[in-house]
Amino acid sequence: MNENLRVSDADREQVAGRLREHFAEGRLTSEELDERVSAALSAKTVGQLRAVMTDLPEPEPVGAPGGSPAGRPPWGAGPPPWAGRGRYGYRRRGPRLLPLALLLLIMLIVLPGAGVVLGTVLKFMLLFWLVACVAGLFAARRYRRRARRSQWHQ
Repeated sequence: MNENLRVSDADREQVAGRLREHFAEGRLTSEELDERVSAALSAKTVGQLRAVMTDLPEPEPVGAPGGSPAGRPPWGAGPPPWAGRGRYGYRRRGPRLLPLALLLLIMLIVLPGAGVVLGTVLKFMLLFWLVACVAGLFAARRYRRRARRSQWHQ
């Protein structure tokens, strides 16, 4: 990384925080801490901030490639978005519905009187489907009629 790049206030505060941690661990005296914190807060470039941290154990104190604020991984780090997903690129959440539906069907067949319940449910489903189809036919007829009228007026 270029040593002449300018640093932000967040970078300066990050280095000052790390210096305070090193002071708390006993690596710096209070005089050294004051000197280094004032140097870090007045630093303008990456090189000046690195000079403040050179003799302290820090892998990449400032401007590390791939580093990001707040300890978050940089954008694009980690596994790709499709990793760990199913065959078609989405991840199924929650219980699978087919086994639950089969279990419900078996319970309805096995339990006494369930045939009546199953028959009633199927009748209501068929009735709903029939009403939806008839409503769709009426809506399509109305749409065609309006489309013809608008073409005839033009």
